[in-house]
Amino acid sequence: MAREAKNVQKAETDSLFAQQIGQLTQAQYLVLLWATQGEGLGVKYNLTNCFDDLKHAGITRTKQTAVAVVESVRSLCFIEIKDERNRKNIYITKWGAQALAALVGISRFQDLESLFLKEASR
Repeated sequence: MAREAKNVQKAETDSLFAQQIGQLTQAQYLVLLWATQGEGLGVKYNLTNCFDDLKHAGITRTKQTAVAVVESVRSLCFIEIKDERNRKNIYITKWGAQALAALVGISRFQDLESLFLKEASR
């Protein structure tokens, strides 16, 4: 009986995760993508960089919208934001990595390049 309850709980958790991923937008996907790429490059990717990149991508014109996008992804526990030296740096969590992998797997969103990370990788 305990095993059945665990299986039901896992199925419900998997269903919730799928619903969360299904609600993500292009902007939220890009936050996950760019945070992951920044970590891969060993570069600290922060809220200001994210705003600049979202603005360049034509997704937003205001920092307030960029903050809302980042906070919505944080509230799902897909990213963590750390205050480091007067910067709010964005880090992917294991849940965010799983969400990103699922989104990449279904090719739902367009990959757009981060200008900040492009410059940082030179």
